[in-house]
Amino acid sequence: MSSQDVPQGAVLAVVHEPVALSPGGPLVLELRGPLGPADAETVAARLAQRHRAFGVALDSHRPGHHTLRLTPPPAGGVAALPADLLADLLAPPPPGGEVLPVTGHQQTLLRAALTPAGTSTSTGDGSDGSTSSGTSGSSDGGGSSVGGGVEQLYWDWSGPLDVARFAAAWQSVVDRECVLRACFDWVAAPRLVLHARAGADIAVCSPAAVTWPQLLRRDRARGFALHRPGLLRLTLLEAEPGAGAAPPRVLLTYHPALLDERGVHLLLREFYRAYAGGGVLPGGERRPDLRDHARWLAGQDTTAARQFWARAVPPPRAATCPGRPGGATGQSGPGLLHTRLRAPETFRLRSWAALRGAAESSALHLVWALLLYRAAGVAGPLPVSFGVQLSGRDIALPGAAGIPGLLDSPLPMTVTVDPAAPLADLLHQVRDTLLDLAAYPWASTETIRAWAPRPPAAPGPAAGPAPGPAAGPAAGPAAGAGAVCGAGGTLVRFDGPLVLPKVLRSELAAQGVHADTPRSAAGATGGPLTLAARHDSAGGLVLGLFHDRAQLADEDAAALHSQCVRLLRALSDYRQAQASVGALLELLARAAIPRMARPVPPAPQHALTVLRPGHPHADVICLVTAPGVPAGSYDLFVRGHRGPEKIVAVHGDGAPGVLPAALDQAPGPGRRLVLCGCGPGGRAAYELAQRTPHAPGTALAVVMTGIGDAAASASALARGVRSVLTPPP
Repeated sequence: MSSQDVPQGAVLAVVHEPVALSPGGPLVLELRGPLGPADAETVAARLAQRHRAFGVALDSHRPGHHTLRLTPPPAGGVAALPADLLADLLAPPPPGGEVLPVTGHQQTLLRAALTPAGTSTSTGDGSDGSTSSGTSGSSDGGGSSVGGGVEQLYWDWSGPLDVARFAAAWQSVVDRECVLRACFDWVAAPRLVLHARAGADIAVCSPAAVTWPQLLRRDRARGFALHRPGLLRLTLLEAEPGAGAAPPRVLLTYHPALLDERGVHLLLREFYRAYAGGGVLPGGERRPDLRDHARWLAGQDTTAARQFWARAVPPPRAATCPGRPGGATGQSGPGLLHTRLRAPETFRLRSWAALRGAAESSALHLVWALLLYRAAGVAGPLPVSFGVQLSGRDIALPGAAGIPGLLDSPLPMTVTVDPAAPLADLLHQVRDTLLDLAAYPWASTETIRAWAPRPPAAPGPAAGPAPGPAAGPAAGPAAGAGAVCGAGGTLVRFDGPLVLPKVLRSELAAQGVHADTPRSAAGATGGPLTLAARHDSAGGLVLGLFHDRAQLADEDAAALHSQCVRLLRALSDYRQAQASVGALLELLARAAIPRMARPVPPAPQHALTVLRPGHPHADVICLVTAPGVPAGSYDLFVRGHRGPEKIVAVHGDGAPGVLPAALDQAPGPGRRLVLCGCGPGGRAAYELAQRTPHAPGTALAVVMTGIGDAAASASALARGVRSVLTPPP
């Protein structure tokens, strides 16, 4: 809960016992948790304010036990609880805070962070608590995201460093920027929760205690607890002793579902302003901010965008992979390759594109389209599709360029590569396609899939992998919108670091501080492969290839990167108007095409798994699993439960036969089936109960909890379950 009188990290349990109701009858919910009467009244008042269609009545019995009656609108009959009402009940906003909906690309990234690569069902008898019954995240619980779920930037600190002023400056930025006081809630509907206050997460390490590679690995493995603010932290590695030793180095880690890289650079600019000013950033909170952007986004007319994407969705036959299908790589983790085009080479590339009415980013898109075409191994024209990253800040919202947050979005660029066509024609095609996409930078893969027409069913294999499972109960994208509706597995982005204002650089220089340009470490790639380009301070073009080593081995990634750079360097030699696409591709005629591993489909899930047999005539506790259930919470619950009840697990995906299989475990009248879950598992349990016709003699109860760490979630679940179990005879 989030009341000022509620212990930090505590989680509420809500109990619902479905009964046959007459139309208009109230839905009765029992609140079990660390709520005093005043806290419960606050929850009820918020529900009444935000959901005026429902009548709200509260009876407080004692601290920790309250009855909430929600009466649906008169014309609505017997209503189920809407997702947003469940979210406000199980995860109310913090004091002084606000809640924003999570939509578009941010919802996609949050879903990816909460959905494990492989889902397993725990037997409940492990000793380390590192596995869970269909939950996701890491073993530390609370929806943590590890490995590819973080991005890392680092830079060397040049000049005198005052650690206290460093920390004060970052705290001043946190106080000003609501994005640094934000976290996520996905208990029933994905939401961004803005807290009124949060502390800057800053750690200082000694080089004698940890090396730089060790620090990178440990920090990446630490991940983030997505339900807690904030999702950006800093680690300062102190300077090594002795003259000429390495200077202090700053590691900045953030979650890509909250911030894009340009947003991080905006925050860095504010930090340097605060540091130059003695550790204090003048002025109040930034406006416009995420709240203003959410309101602007909600007010957009999508008619033109729908019409555009009905035509521009990538066709199923589009080539999307820069490698031939291959076997397992035997590698894992993120990989990163860097190559720099020298300033003269970059100038020639820019001039070649400019003479043809395009930017060098279009030259990069052209080369990537050629690599996709080459890997397809076909003759003649072929459409290719890949994601391009748009900043999302050149919109008609005053001040949008200065909003830190996640405003960028990958959109699918589809062009047709014809080896017989002139290179200039392909360059103009990628340029014009990008201009079309730039009209709708707020679109996302989710909305594009929903807007795209459904193609007629056709026999044969699918054109690509099916969309992944939804995070919790959120609806997945519409099927049939094309296998690469969005980033499609590869993404090309042209990054432009925000340059500090000259006045600020001069002020820092007067204090002996030089603001170095941050560099990227291998982190979240946004898919199996991302090609990122940026200019360095000397005017050269730096190309970084971020790849998932489980899908693209280091050797193949190096070959692909080398081929991309080779084509870019050669472009400026093709000055003749008749120079063809095929002529440029001839440069790679003898080069091997890289191999990419096929994605491994998830193992099939059993409809029902018995975690503990229990007594044959006792109640049955059914744990409903879903992506986003706090990792380890179900394991802790199973190990901590001491009653005679049988404990089973089902997957809350609505598969036929799931609930009948669970009901078959409840033996006879008087026994009770308790459907329960933490976070999105709780909503899935409620929906399973709603789909079950009420039958005489069937005793059914639903226990739902909010989101916390593993221990708090398991404790809340146990508290709710105990309140409905049948007393032993």
